[in-house]
Amino acid sequence: MAGGLKIRRPQRRDLPAVVVLLLALVPDVATDTLVGQSIDFNSDVRPIFNRHCIACHGGVRQMAGLSFVYKERALVEAESGALVVSPGKPENSYLIARVEADDDERMPPAEHGPRLSSDEVGTLRRWIAEGAVWDEHWSFRPLRDTAPPTVGRDEWCQDPLDHFVLARLESEGIHPSVEADRLEWLRRVTFDLIGLPPTVAEIDAFRIDNSPRAYETVVDRLLQSASFGERWAVLWLDLARYADSQGYEKDNLRTMWPYRDWIIRAFNADMPFDQFTVRQLAGDLLPDASLDDIIATAFHRNTPTNTEGGTDDEEFRIAAVIDRVNTTWEVWQGLTFKCVQCHAHPYAPFEHREYYEFLAFFNTSQDWDLSNDVPKLSVPEDRQHFARARAIDSRIRALRQEELAAAQQQAGQTIWHPLKPTRFESTGQTELVLKDVPQGSTDIVTKGTVSHGSRFTLEFPVPTGVTQLTALRVDVLPRKLDVALSSPELGFVISELKAEIPFDESLNTETVSKSKSAALTETSGDEKKEEPPTGTPIVFSVALGDEVEPFGDPQATLKEDKDGWGAKPRITHARRLIVVAESPVKLDSNKPLRLSIRQEDAPNDMMPLVMNRSRYSIAVTDDWQRLTASESFRARRSELETLLKERRAMKTAPLPVMVEQDSSLQRVAALFSQGNWLSKGESVSVGIPGVFGSLPGHASGDRLALARWLVGDGNPLTARVAVNRFWEQLFGVGLVETLEDFGPSGERPSHPELLDFLALRFRRDLGWSVKGLLGELVLSATYRQAARVRPELVDGDPQNRLLARGPRGRLTAEMVRDNALAVAGLLSAKMFGPSVMPAQPEGLGRAARSGVKWETSEGEDRYRRAVYTLIRRSNVYPSMVTFDAPNRLVCTARRFTTNTPLQALATLNDPVHFEAAVALACRMVESGVSNPQAQIKIGYRLATGRVPATAAMADLVTLYDDALEEYQADELLRKNVAETPEHAALALVANAILNLDRVLTK
Repeated sequence: MAGGLKIRRPQRRDLPAVVVLLLALVPDVATDTLVGQSIDFNSDVRPIFNRHCIACHGGVRQMAGLSFVYKERALVEAESGALVVSPGKPENSYLIARVEADDDERMPPAEHGPRLSSDEVGTLRRWIAEGAVWDEHWSFRPLRDTAPPTVGRDEWCQDPLDHFVLARLESEGIHPSVEADRLEWLRRVTFDLIGLPPTVAEIDAFRIDNSPRAYETVVDRLLQSASFGERWAVLWLDLARYADSQGYEKDNLRTMWPYRDWIIRAFNADMPFDQFTVRQLAGDLLPDASLDDIIATAFHRNTPTNTEGGTDDEEFRIAAVIDRVNTTWEVWQGLTFKCVQCHAHPYAPFEHREYYEFLAFFNTSQDWDLSNDVPKLSVPEDRQHFARARAIDSRIRALRQEELAAAQQQAGQTIWHPLKPTRFESTGQTELVLKDVPQGSTDIVTKGTVSHGSRFTLEFPVPTGVTQLTALRVDVLPRKLDVALSSPELGFVISELKAEIPFDESLNTETVSKSKSAALTETSGDEKKEEPPTGTPIVFSVALGDEVEPFGDPQATLKEDKDGWGAKPRITHARRLIVVAESPVKLDSNKPLRLSIRQEDAPNDMMPLVMNRSRYSIAVTDDWQRLTASESFRARRSELETLLKERRAMKTAPLPVMVEQDSSLQRVAALFSQGNWLSKGESVSVGIPGVFGSLPGHASGDRLALARWLVGDGNPLTARVAVNRFWEQLFGVGLVETLEDFGPSGERPSHPELLDFLALRFRRDLGWSVKGLLGELVLSATYRQAARVRPELVDGDPQNRLLARGPRGRLTAEMVRDNALAVAGLLSAKMFGPSVMPAQPEGLGRAARSGVKWETSEGEDRYRRAVYTLIRRSNVYPSMVTFDAPNRLVCTARRFTTNTPLQALATLNDPVHFEAAVALACRMVESGVSNPQAQIKIGYRLATGRVPATAAMADLVTLYDDALEEYQADELLRKNVAETPEHAALALVANAILNLDRVLTK
């Protein structure tokens, strides 16, 4: 059966006599497989393998080296030497012998499942007899350019897509439904395109518009509405797992709303879907990337951050990277690639190694699992400052690149004199030992327990022949450099570095004794008591790091604060810091050089960020002073300070974004054994699964190359998946029902030719225009059909997969709220900006382990569209959850619609819906009519667009009369609703109207 639908099959009485005779002579062959075209591997054979064979001979287990997932592992010799499948010769195929065996040799074994039916064996026999053609899964094949089929009722079709739908209906002997009346279509299309109900004025205007372009005029208006982006952003935010909090236990708030606003603007601008894709996956890597391009990359910074004490930041960084891999595949390819994290895919030809080759694309971003969510982009709240902010950022980066290049060139030309300590001590439990390394250097290595806040005191004799110091170089390395490339070690932060030439010990023995402790002694509060000087300080004026955009400013190492430079929270490569003396310092061979290094930082106040392996050397020529005193260096520093000051003066929102690590510091990806991040195997390079070929030869191998491959002509899935997703939003179910699974374990398309036709139309003809695609879909005859369910289709096609009627379904969680506010006249048109906290039942805003308090927004922010409601993952806005909105912890490709009593309780009692009912009653009263019946009619039409039927009107009037009597008798009860009994009674009627099925359904 195609797409899980009940399709009429030829019966024996319909077949020619000769075919009936053949069926009698060959009972093992299924009737279905003898009729019509030749065997199709994907629809006829692959399901048999998946049902009976994959458990032992699939992607996970490949017993006897045999797998029915990969062609090259299925069409092979068995262990006995016999061919498993001998094309054209079923009698010589070991597969047939084993599935037909009656003894212990039969497959599958009895303990693993039932034997194949005679129909299934017949299908395999015929497949082999016809040559055992092995096809790739349908979704991996290139898009097929199919012309719309010829149909009997061509006049019914409004769009080429209608020919595909009608051809299928005609083949099933079914006729389409009549066209929906104008109001039914208008309400449906308005909700579908902008997520709001049509106004009475819009209804009246459409009713009297008899022009040939009346429908097109409505669609054009809706597509140009600013509300279009707000409606379609919700779909994408589900996919992007967008939320205003970090997730996990503490679930602290984070600033993500600039990304949400970017999505809304992108949909309203009809940004081509290929550009929409590239910017979100790799906008930061585009040449001359704009601020908006970088904002778009927050798509993959929506991953949760675990700030619970004691968690391993590397574990949860990897969890975030894995989530980015899985989300990318689910959103753009509609495949369950996440299965491949632990083993080869059970059903699809994806190897375990290929998962980590793809992971390598995302393993080189700067972010770690840190509570501050760095790196962040300071997004100006005023968009007029965007261009200037981006220009400043670009210039700052250019200046830093120039400085780094100059420092690296000078460092390469400098002869460094290694230092070997004679004294090496640390505070706390940290123990230091020496380890000699080649080239005369000596590493200072920690041993045993390492304490947070360790302060090193190191003394080095002056190297032979050295008479002055111009610069000090500190090299910090992982304990095991080769391992750290793929398994990062705990990092370090140098909060402050001081150097001095000690006084003569014979002259100041008391001072020397005190030098064994820290330079500063902690006292109560933030006060610090300075110790007497123990030597002549060396003044360093400039600190130079080894990357363009470090997490910490190297210059901070020369200040007395907790800021500093280093590798936070992990170290993967050797790191280097050079501090330049203000002027050359004379050295005495009889006096050592003493360093004091303070290390105060720790991620989440838990892990000590201390140098576990460091070495030191000095420069003796004054080239470093000439460099830092040069006009170009000073001009850069001056310009940099001015630009940073201007940038900080802008009012901004700190948005987590994707930033690549410096090329010299990028991590190396490795294969995880059975998906365990602690059990790493061989290193891997970037790549895509072999079934899709390879990246273009000129591709760079970064996220930008990946994004361009996803939307390139060689990728057949992106357009299919996108079109199917938009179709599902309009028709309630996709052409492929499993939006999240286009693989062998998912559903086959109900209309495969239509899916490819629309995908090619979207990609090639419409230039990836979402508005163009949606406009064509909602103007089609298929979409215009009446939604009434016909008795003959109730059992045969309950999901409307054949599309014999128009779509009808409950409003989404966001639409339920927005509709109530719109009908009541409360909905704010304000767009963009920080998320808001609308009213909700008392007490539901509290969450364990967090001081975040739900403070109901004031003014119009209380009534903004649901897309602007603050989403806290551990405590999602309750009425949204009640109506099936996800918590946004992971990518949600498909919302499942439920129907529970809680939903009725929410729309009857939730504060927002109660306020909406009272406000709708106000609109009834303020309508200018005084008759309660006329007021009720007005309220009904505001909510539904229609005049109530006689029976419905009678029920509403009865409800009003009963309520009025009760409110007149109980003043206290009435005061909780409205000022007058009449107004309160109308509010109760309005509440009932807002709960009608006609109101909650599009």
